[in-house]
Amino acid sequence: MKIIVAKSSLEIILRNFQAFLDKKDSSQITSHIYFGVIDNKLLLKATDYEIGIESKIDILKKESDGNATVNGRKILEIVGRLKDGEIIIETDNDSMVIKQGKSRFKLGMFNASEFPSFPNPDENAKINIDTSKFIHSIRKINPAVENSNQKIELSGALLDIKEYTLNFVATDTRRLAIVKHDTQSVENLSIIIPKKAINEILKLFYDDLEIFYNQTQLIIKTPNYLFFTKLINGKYPDYEKIVPKSFKNEIKLPKDKIVESIRLINSLSNNIKLIIRPNEIIFESISDENSESASTQIEFDTQIESEVIIGANSKYLLDFLSQIESVEFNLCLNEMNTPFTLKDGNFSTIIMPIIF
Repeated sequence: MKIIVAKSSLEIILRNFQAFLDKKDSSQITSHIYFGVIDNKLLLKATDYEIGIESKIDILKKESDGNATVNGRKILEIVGRLKDGEIIIETDNDSMVIKQGKSRFKLGMFNASEFPSFPNPDENAKINIDTSKFIHSIRKINPAVENSNQKIELSGALLDIKEYTLNFVATDTRRLAIVKHDTQSVENLSIIIPKKAINEILKLFYDDLEIFYNQTQLIIKTPNYLFFTKLINGKYPDYEKIVPKSFKNEIKLPKDKIVESIRLINSLSNNIKLIIRPNEIIFESISDENSESASTQIEFDTQIESEVIIGANSKYLLDFLSQIESVEFNLCLNEMNTPFTLKDGNFSTIIMPIIF
């Protein structure tokens, strides 16, 4: 292989690929990025077996074909320090050589034929979801995905397609976030997407997606990338049993004022008590430190007849409020000390209260 590529194009791909590398063991081929010449394109791949990605960039000049692997972290360090312009990449026995001007770098390679294979999208296993709905929905529920729960199924988000409905669901057992969509689809599909994969999807993709699946993987195809992730093998909790069917109180509240007040209380405590009265809302800290307390209040016509009090982890409230665009949202309540719901259109979060 001997090719010339643009530094800027190569560096973008190398940076985007870093999260897909095995960083614990540099002796593994999964710590390497695959390089392959296909016509006038350079194909690059990276995977840690759990998630994977491939992309292509233009070759400015080609002298010979070939393929190679090279340590993904090290080649980014080299390319990142080179000047803008052309870079020469060539293979020499068991090494890759990167050259620019009078600078020359030599890196060891593994056998490129041993690089893990990537899945091929099957048009018969395509998920017909509007791109913006998919991206916006997983972004909204992502804060509720558990990072370290012993139940593996809770370390991902559920995509649940049933007849004429499409739900995105996440829970950490203290809250349940759900985005509901109506759909014309009559297919049934239930898959759990790992949080790590969701984080990378949100970094890389905006629109123009095609989404495919097989028994073990979710595959995303765009004009610039092919992405895949292993799916979580497990049975997701029956979330629909948790969703309240009706509410005794549904209060419309101003987003910005609520956020500002919660953040004031956060200076002393993450746990917060809201005392909601007909013409005002009082915010108080819930703390084990008897000598410390915080409180603030806002005047607001809540249109309720009697006082309502709830206690909650403020992070859950702020996670929901940070994901909505509306200036108002609904607080939905039943009995005191039972789960309450925050709602904005088709997005809702059910939160376990703090008993005080």
